[in-house]
Amino acid sequence: MFTANWCSAMSRLGAVTCALLITACGGGGGGMSSPPAANNPQPSTTCGSDCGTVYLALTDADGDFMSYTVDVTSLKLERANGTTVETLPATTRIDFAQYVDLTEFFTAATIPNGDYVAATLRLDYTNADITVEQNGAPVAARAVDASGAALGAVDVRVRLDNRHHLVVAPGRPSLFTLDFNLAATNVVDLTTTPATVTVRPALVASLDLVDQKDLRLRGPLVSVDKTTSSYVVDVRPFNLRDQRFGQVTVHTDSNTTFEIDGTNYTGAAGLDALATAGAGTVTAAFGTLTTATREFDAKVVFAGSSVPGIGVDTVTGEVIARSGDVLTVRGATVNRDRDGARFARGSVKVTLGANTKVFKAGTVPVTMATPGDISVGQSIQAYGTAAPVSASSMSGDWTLDATAGRVRMHATPIYGFVKQAANGAVTLQLESIAGRKVSAFDFAGTGAGAATDADPANYEIATGALDLTGMSAGEPAKLIGFPTPFGMAPPDFEARTLVDFPRLPAMLAVNWGANGTTAPFSSQEPTGLVLNLANPDIGRLHAITIGPRVIDVTKLPASPRIVSPKDGPTAYLIVARDGSQSFSGFADFVNELNTRLDGTTAVIGLTASGSYDGDANVLAARSMVLVLK
Repeated sequence: MFTANWCSAMSRLGAVTCALLITACGGGGGGMSSPPAANNPQPSTTCGSDCGTVYLALTDADGDFMSYTVDVTSLKLERANGTTVETLPATTRIDFAQYVDLTEFFTAATIPNGDYVAATLRLDYTNADITVEQNGAPVAARAVDASGAALGAVDVRVRLDNRHHLVVAPGRPSLFTLDFNLAATNVVDLTTTPATVTVRPALVASLDLVDQKDLRLRGPLVSVDKTTSSYVVDVRPFNLRDQRFGQVTVHTDSNTTFEIDGTNYTGAAGLDALATAGAGTVTAAFGTLTTATREFDAKVVFAGSSVPGIGVDTVTGEVIARSGDVLTVRGATVNRDRDGARFARGSVKVTLGANTKVFKAGTVPVTMATPGDISVGQSIQAYGTAAPVSASSMSGDWTLDATAGRVRMHATPIYGFVKQAANGAVTLQLESIAGRKVSAFDFAGTGAGAATDADPANYEIATGALDLTGMSAGEPAKLIGFPTPFGMAPPDFEARTLVDFPRLPAMLAVNWGANGTTAPFSSQEPTGLVLNLANPDIGRLHAITIGPRVIDVTKLPASPRIVSPKDGPTAYLIVARDGSQSFSGFADFVNELNTRLDGTTAVIGLTASGSYDGDANVLAARSMVLVLK
């Protein structure tokens, strides 16, 4: 299942997470479901206080895929007695790869109280649209099973461990997380044409959010309550034009920024403008979940034509080149008002003009900018009129006329190796921008002359008052900020945030070939696992990836030890032919592993994500997936 070509793809490891928030309610209803069609049967509304409300959310960490679009046709929760409850009211087409560092509220369904022990997600790959990056360019990939056959509908089932069932009952809301791990269960082979993705999907289940990220909540406005600084929406996730997936309340405060029909507001003024816009206005809010109260608190709210694809076309992606007033965005999401969103593998030419409004997001209040501020490497969302260059190639080249439109500049993450750090400046050997390999970008014109254009081998970053204490030469680092305005480098980038090597997330990935191994570990204790690096069956994939750094574990002085972190939620999964089982505790996971590995059962792959202490040679794994043959 694991191929040699996966090793090169693992430089951008990640996972997809579904989070379900189960909230007890006094009304509504639920019912058992049959296999879903295009529109799943809605639960009944007769069980009163015997029901709870399910808030389902979806997210995707930074991963290998530029697009990973499949149809999600069903999500069932299973009771201890074997009966199931359908939580998804309609088939939903989702591009999992678009949810980097973001969680989206998916649905708010009403289900009966009870003891839930398993979940099943049905994915339909029949019309899947998957894109990977090869030599800096987006290329199509085909999803296949382990035998190489094209995939259709796939049911992905996970059982909770016996000590951590999901209990839905009146009173305090419960929390349930499902992690659809793309890195662990997708193997990319770039030697085929088209590229091939071998899929063995798996879900990791937890009764907590393993990672707290920004949440997004989309849907038409229902009402505004100025006295509580809140508003209510009908949940309408992703790019659906109809269907309503339940209602959620959004809380705001004096620092919440609003952009409504292209105009910016802050605090109460924004809530007033939202009320004036009226019920039915499409909204998109970004914020966080307050764990204790299960309340959604918005930091940024967009409404009306400020929501992508509503009344105006949008292009979202990274600027890979600029010539005059024309930006080139390659590997972008195009969202048209008339026919929805799609991933464009070709180039999108965005034309700016003197009347193009430009905003720099991430500040309170939002900062106004100019078209000249947009440079190579900038993450943008451009609003205007989009058209395909060729009607026969809707997924290829596009244009967007933004001369009378607007552009929102987003804070952009960059990765690289530190060459020098001192006196408010860092020089990087730049490796990637917003997850794209640096080879995809053309930095011509970024400086006042060719001699001062940005040089990826010596990328100069202004860090201001940021603490550079942990920035050591030769170590990887992540910085977040904005490229310097076009034609004004150096410096090449202005950093607002930095993450040095010790704080970068780490991913361990190991495989043991097609036949696997019955002895993957030299030690299996409830307090830790030690990889058996002397095992002759170890495959070509055996690395810890930390940002742009790849550590070959077979070259380490000793085998790394895998342990549970000292605090915080964790989630671990064993994937087997007879079904997957998820564990909230490391010791329970290892105990089950000891039972399974009886000398005849083989392990073919392992991924673990967390933090790596190089001095102690210890990986504190917050999540882990182990795949049995």
